[in-house]
Amino acid sequence: MSRRGWVLFLAMSVIWGVPYLLIKVAVEETSPVVVVFARCAVGAALLLPLTIARGEVRPALRHWRPLLLFTVLEMTGPWMLLSYAEDTLSSSLTGLLVASVPFVAALAARLLGEEERLTPVRLVGMGLGVLGIAALLGFDVEGVALLPLLAVVLVVVGYGTAPLVLSRALTGVPGVAVSALALTATALVYAPFALPRIGQVATAQATALVSLVVLGVVCTALALVLFFALIREAGPQRALVITFVNPAVAVLAGVLLLDEPFTLGLAVGLPLVLVGCVLATRRNAPAPAAADAAVP
Repeated sequence: MSRRGWVLFLAMSVIWGVPYLLIKVAVEETSPVVVVFARCAVGAALLLPLTIARGEVRPALRHWRPLLLFTVLEMTGPWMLLSYAEDTLSSSLTGLLVASVPFVAALAARLLGEEERLTPVRLVGMGLGVLGIAALLGFDVEGVALLPLLAVVLVVVGYGTAPLVLSRALTGVPGVAVSALALTATALVYAPFALPRIGQVATAQATALVSLVVLGVVCTALALVLFFALIREAGPQRALVITFVNPAVAVLAGVLLLDEPFTLGLAVGLPLVLVGCVLATRRNAPAPAAADAAVP
């Protein structure tokens, strides 16, 4: 990838690795649906006025069909389904399943006729990334139920295909406008479920409130703008390799900030994840040029 691509990739790996820690703090004081609503509402409150001031709302709404599809695939659907699934499935199994997102993106790109092929080296990189996640999180299959499992499968399909919608149907729409409208729509969907519980925010401790604010400002508003820039810089397939690094960042944050133990799985899994990311984002070799005709 380009230098700008790597900077965006590393920024997204950290920014979307931190929410695991922040959500863990926030849900001690508030319910999960309030957390999701709060981060969407904060993100929309930051980005929607900017979108309106730039006069980008009406041009963006001309693409309302792919915009709605992207919102459902990337935010509204996955966040609801993950909340449902994680009531039953272990976080380790959920993390492993979500780590298959780059494979789904590669398959979807292949079916849609994307020009860039997935080389064996990049496939090996993806495989190493999944092995690294397995070492980091373990593989707990206890309590597996069919419906929660299917819910996570739908989440993986959504995360794997949403960036393709962005790169193919929303190329002319600024990332800030897409983020603002998608967050606003998602907040409106969650509002009927969250508003009856909104009193939890008033009684929450300062640490939970700070976590909610950081989730909305950094991990939602800023993160989505950077994510769209990464997709347009490096392509959907490479952008989604961050799903390998995010759990590694989350585990490291737990070790450094929550005094969680540094395990053998972390020592083995982190290098695998990093090597896998380098290989999975490797630039494809150019097609061989035709040999020049011999000159008599």
